[in-house]
Amino acid sequence: MNKRLLLSIASILVSIVFILLIIKKINLPLHIKAGKITSSAALSAKALDSLEKGNLWEAMSLYQRLINEFPNSTDIMNWQKKIEEINIKLLFSPVSGPKSILYEIKPGDTLAKIAKEFKTTIELIIKSNGLKDDKILPGRKIKVWTAPFSIVVDKSQNTLILKTDEEIIKTYIVSTGINNSTPVGNFKIINKLPLPTWFKAGAVVAPNSPDNILGARWLGFDLPGYGIHGTTDPVNLGKQITQGCVRMSNSDIEELYAVVPIGTEVTIVD
Repeated sequence: MNKRLLLSIASILVSIVFILLIIKKINLPLHIKAGKITSSAALSAKALDSLEKGNLWEAMSLYQRLINEFPNSTDIMNWQKKIEEINIKLLFSPVSGPKSILYEIKPGDTLAKIAKEFKTTIELIIKSNGLKDDKILPGRKIKVWTAPFSIVVDKSQNTLILKTDEEIIKTYIVSTGINNSTPVGNFKIINKLPLPTWFKAGAVVAPNSPDNILGARWLGFDLPGYGIHGTTDPVNLGKQITQGCVRMSNSDIEELYAVVPIGTEVTIVD
């Protein structure tokens, strides 16, 4: 090995050490793969660029890579929120995935019939295909979600987690029962009501009344008197403050209402 080659190798090694010292000084997380240095900042910027360009699956993959490769980063919660944001965008978009199919509408089909066959909701079919209403034409192909959803409510954290096949779709902040009054166990959603009327002791409160604590939507359990609903008091979300029901912001319950069909399983834990 001649002297010139040795000097070149030494120069390269010095450069690499210098770069590593700079990165360590500014506390920038990095990985070295196949001789390349990949920082979390660079990956995050690439993921955000993919998201802004509408490349949802690519953005999802990059954010998941960030979580896997930089588990101790202070940004991990933000990356998880980005994944959940993408999940909802994919759910409500015509982009197909492994948990949906392209269904060709047949003569005599209605959205209600299709939703019942695949155990999904009319609202989700409408939203994910950009339909204006429930009118459909034979021969058109539409995206239909086919995987079952489930819900887990954690009273200790005041969170509601929407899942499909054990995969987390989105985490919501909720309120649960005062004095730990929200029941623990496994339940099913047996009725769904938009703009519910509140029947309280001695009075009937109209749907649009500011005194109607049920808010914009109601998802009733197979335990009489209990369910998931909206709120007129969003400031107190995240607290144990209800009479036993699970309370969400109106925008969140409207989103959840569109996604989960009757029969969806709900698990509530301490």
